[in-house]
Amino acid sequence: MDLRNGVSPERRAQITDAALEVLGENGSRGLTHRAVDRAADVPTGTTANYFPSRAELLLAMVHRIFDRLSPEPDRVTQLADLSPEQATVEYAAYATERLLHDSTLALALIELRLEAARQPEVRHALEPFLRQGFTDDVNFHDGQGLPGGRPAVLVTHHLVMGVVLDALTIPLDPHQSPVDEVRQTVAALFA
Repeated sequence: MDLRNGVSPERRAQITDAALEVLGENGSRGLTHRAVDRAADVPTGTTANYFPSRAELLLAMVHRIFDRLSPEPDRVTQLADLSPEQATVEYAAYATERLLHDSTLALALIELRLEAARQPEVRHALEPFLRQGFTDDVNFHDGQGLPGGRPAVLVTHHLVMGVVLDALTIPLDPHQSPVDEVRQTVAALFA
């Protein structure tokens, strides 16, 4: 427990994780303090005590979602052993797998991005994380000697998010594996 202000980091994480679940399952309109209290299985009012405003709750969710979506270091190390061309394909496929592994979390990310389009305070919170993540991905890509540089990373981000959105909503080709679709497209783009 943080003795300076009586805030438990574990309880904050529990509440924030529950908020991400509520957002992913019910959308922005379903994200209320009481709904989060129920999802977190905490007494009514607990979420409001930790996050008095919706903006504070959304900011905490922005911080937490990127922690939860971080890649597993062992998997990244395994992929580094591949040829640059194959590694490019597999990194994109792995990003897609991570997002689709927890569809509620992926939907929460999409909802946060939609909220950022409507609410300046959410945009202000989310934008630095997205931009820093993109910069980190470009630096990683270049550091691994992968082909295409910044433009390749940008188009891959767009591809992965588009495929994930399609897979989680109304797939245009329900028989196509989203991960295979990303593999095939990235391989074709960078062949």
